Amino acid sequence: MLAQDFRRLAMNQAAIAAMKEPSDDDAEGSTDTEPSPVNARPASMDLDPLSRLLRKNKAWSAARAQEDPDYFNKLLNQQAPEYLWIGCSDSRVPANAILGLAPGEVFVQRNVGNQATHTDLNCMSCLEYAVKELKVRVRNIIVCGHYGCGAVKGALKLPSKTTNLVNCWISDIRQCRNEHRSELMALPTLEAQIDRLCELNVLRQTFHVATTSTAGAASYRSRMDAFNAYMNTMANDT
Repeated sequence: MLAQDFRRLAMNQAAIAAMKEPSDDDAEGSTDTEPSPVNARPASMDLDPLSRLLRKNKAWSAARAQEDPDYFNKLLNQQAPEYLWIGCSDSRVPANAILGLAPGEVFVQRNVGNQATHTDLNCMSCLEYAVKELKVRVRNIIVCGHYGCGAVKGALKLPSKTTNLVNCWISDIRQCRNEHRSELMALPTLEAQIDRLCELNVLRQTFHVATTSTAGAASYRSRMDAFNAYMNTMANDT
């Protein structure tokens, strides 16, 4: 799909959303009673998913511009992240949200299982760009995992007979499982095994990052403050 097709689609969706919104004149001339708050259906629920998304983006943009009229100009001209965050693609662990950081304050790489294998060109390119190419280079690298990770759960199972991309992708976590099999099998429950492998995987991926030539050179030149491994519990602590 071409760029103009995307723009046309967005305009069409916005037009549909506008048609579904009552005008001020309609609201003033209406004699219908207001629906009960208990049974009221949010207006956004009447829109299709893309229209709801566009509406949320419009509201967010308006709120940012109201707080700071120059917000988007400043964001466009510079980013100065102090941190590189390597985390999981899981929708429950968005970096900026759980760190309480604004756009431009953290450089993010996310994938299934928060992995940083040396063969992953995406992650390695992100690492190199963050450490070498950014105008304000990052000085802290964070590898953050989370309990209940689906990739880790998959790695605890025997390799699937069916060759698929996900099964190949989690091979490094499976290798971590094999190296710590005795420790994991000594744990009393499957849940405990999953939690421990989540922790071991974060340590393994942090080691992968620290042993790259990119991070190693930056650390040697005192351009790197720390490599950090964290676990997110999705509770009130980390």
